[in-house]
Amino acid sequence: MPTPQIEHRYPCESCGGSLQFAPGQDALVCPYCGHLQRISPGAASAPARQPEDRDLLLRDPATGRAIQWDAGHKAPQLEEIPLEQGLRLDDRSDLTETVRTLSCPNCGAKIERGTDTHAGTCPFCATPVVTDTGTTRLIKPQGVLPFVLTQDQARAALDAWLKGLWFAPNGLQQYARKSRQMQGVYSPFWTFDADTRTAYRGMRGDHYYETVYVMQEVNGRMQRVPQQVVRTRWSPAAGRIARAFNDVLVLASTSLPRQYTDALAPWDLSHLVAYDPRYLSGFQAEGYTVPLADSHAIARQEMAGVIARDVRRDIGGDVQQIQAMDTDHSNETFKHILLPVWLAAYKYNGKSYRFVVNGQSGRVQGDRPWSVWKIAAAVILALIAAAVLLLATDSGNIRIGSAATPAFAPSVLHASAHGPAAAVPRSRDPRLLSLPAPPAYHA
Repeated sequence: MPTPQIEHRYPCESCGGSLQFAPGQDALVCPYCGHLQRISPGAASAPARQPEDRDLLLRDPATGRAIQWDAGHKAPQLEEIPLEQGLRLDDRSDLTETVRTLSCPNCGAKIERGTDTHAGTCPFCATPVVTDTGTTRLIKPQGVLPFVLTQDQARAALDAWLKGLWFAPNGLQQYARKSRQMQGVYSPFWTFDADTRTAYRGMRGDHYYETVYVMQEVNGRMQRVPQQVVRTRWSPAAGRIARAFNDVLVLASTSLPRQYTDALAPWDLSHLVAYDPRYLSGFQAEGYTVPLADSHAIARQEMAGVIARDVRRDIGGDVQQIQAMDTDHSNETFKHILLPVWLAAYKYNGKSYRFVVNGQSGRVQGDRPWSVWKIAAAVILALIAAAVLLLATDSGNIRIGSAATPAFAPSVLHASAHGPAAAVPRSRDPRLLSLPAPPAYHA
């Protein structure tokens, strides 16, 4: 049976206040008296480590985005769910739970709320939202990646990013200097595993060079000269390859543009822990709006890009043509996980701007407004600088007829038929050298 809606509250043992999760500490802390209560004694907190390229096994060939971690970076304590089981849910499935959400009419985000919440502001676009009528049945999260960065650390990362923007409006710069509140939100993602075997057919191209002769002008004369021309020798190719995919990550929400969340990658999923509502205490959680089946189709597209890259490598040669690929997917599993994101949203000139910070690594991404006045001022200053440079260049020349001669031209030699060439200075500066002048013509 699906899990009914449960209101989670964790009272402080010292003062009775509501405990909140403390990022990076694997503990709940009381904002009133500072009492600390461990969530899981002995569990290591996830460090704010940015994964290095050598840790990554796969990247999307089209975008370069990290899409997979190797098996050594998987969270061993999380159980994978067979894909078919998730795609064939019924009303009695224990994979689901009943949740109540607030729906944003602007960006479509669905924020999970408690039974005592009736209205609020969307953390993604700062739009007022109202409570949905009824409840929604969703697949339970299997794992959560706890926040590592505190709000102060996330704000510092955002401020550094904002202050580095060129031609940003003054309002944006002022925002960077203010200590505005940010919202910590757990964003929903799906991960997919699969074993694949692919039969392919294509062509292999190997380059070779031929010498051809072409007519070219050499020293004013047309001559036949040799040139090396690249040719390609094509031969048919066919074969089979295998690839295992682990934790292909797909965003399960439409509230943020996908390029934003892609820019926050990679995530170190080795620090995923089994879902525990205590990690959500003091934060918001977004319900998924992209169904499992649609996300699975996206994952297969990303897998297909990696498989095509493997096929090209298997064909070999200098260039390749893939004519057909037939891929068999087996042992497909999935997980529903929550990843930490710090959000800031504000309105400027009637438009909403959003900024997101990876709650684990501190990567920043967001909307980038431009100041028309600053751009116009920069263009005007550039034109003024160009005009001043042009005037300075022209002021250093004396024009005689149509020819321009430097005002401080060196002395020249004047050749005469009545005697040796004499130096006739054109400048009073004795430091200037003398250069020969064209011969004088006498009537």
